[in-house]
Amino acid sequence: MITVFSEDHRLRNARTELHGGELVSPFESASRAEIVLERVRAVALGAIQAPSRHGLAPVLRVHDGQFVEFLSTAWSEWSATGNKGEAIPDCWPARRMFQRRPISIAGKLGYYAMAGETSISAGTWEAACAAADVAISAAEGVSQGAAAAFALCRPPGHHAARDLYGGYCFLNNAAVATQFLRDGGAGRVAVLDVDFHHGNGTQDIFYDRPDVFFASIHGDPAEAFPYFSGYAEETGAAAGDGFNLNLPLPRGTGFTLWRAALEAALDRIRRFSPDALVVSLGADTFAGDPISSFKLQSADFSTYGRLIGACRIPTLFVLEGGYAVAELGINVVNVLSGFEDR
Repeated sequence: MITVFSEDHRLRNARTELHGGELVSPFESASRAEIVLERVRAVALGAIQAPSRHGLAPVLRVHDGQFVEFLSTAWSEWSATGNKGEAIPDCWPARRMFQRRPISIAGKLGYYAMAGETSISAGTWEAACAAADVAISAAEGVSQGAAAAFALCRPPGHHAARDLYGGYCFLNNAAVATQFLRDGGAGRVAVLDVDFHHGNGTQDIFYDRPDVFFASIHGDPAEAFPYFSGYAEETGAAAGDGFNLNLPLPRGTGFTLWRAALEAALDRIRRFSPDALVVSLGADTFAGDPISSFKLQSADFSTYGRLIGACRIPTLFVLEGGYAVAELGINVVNVLSGFEDR
């Protein structure tokens, strides 16, 4: 399996995250990608290559143009005002308030942020663009006939909606890759999100479309981030009705219940009969993850990798979350090795 990876992920080196009422060092850090890459090399998973540059055209196929322009200039605008810290929103267009894009950078942050934990720092935009290029380049391999490819993306992307960032995500790598596969000739693409947190951004982008089936297994949003997305009754809209499957699970879920949800999702995916499958691969379902509550063990990741592989669908894996950093490489690569039945 080819792994695509960019050194430019290091350009995002945020210092602050709002967590538990404090500004702390971000859980989403450069060490995550490095540890996964180290494990890919250790098990000789396959060749590692840098991405090609694809520009913004594929990104603009799924993201709003003004949103992309905001991300590209947010740090320079924030810095130009004389702010000393990293850019964090402090005001949102809440219920019954007017939904108009402000001129002020402080206002624009709130307009485009789905959550307040994720700071924008120097290098964020460049790293996000590199991650999108990683996903597209890996998708190219699948579209050209590879059975599977791994996009080792950082920052992650599945919380980024058409015109919203947050949850450590800026551009939706999995959605950009999915649309790239569609534009490259795949008639139908399925997206399977196995991150602990609901892939609200991916759902938002494809919610009214019948050509992309989205399935997400995640913590119950009644008590887990992102709280306002991921309920079972969210099944799609308009032509996309019936092409969105949410499988929320309770706090403390172990592998037996989680596997049953995965098998239900895979059954729906097989019935959808996609030409390609994109897996938003978050490893924060691990029992030791510091900001999640599922109880999967490292061996379980190998097992579910084999279950996905048994579908025999050309598959693109895109790295999302996972914050038990010491075990992250083992858990992620266990999925990939399991997929290849190694």
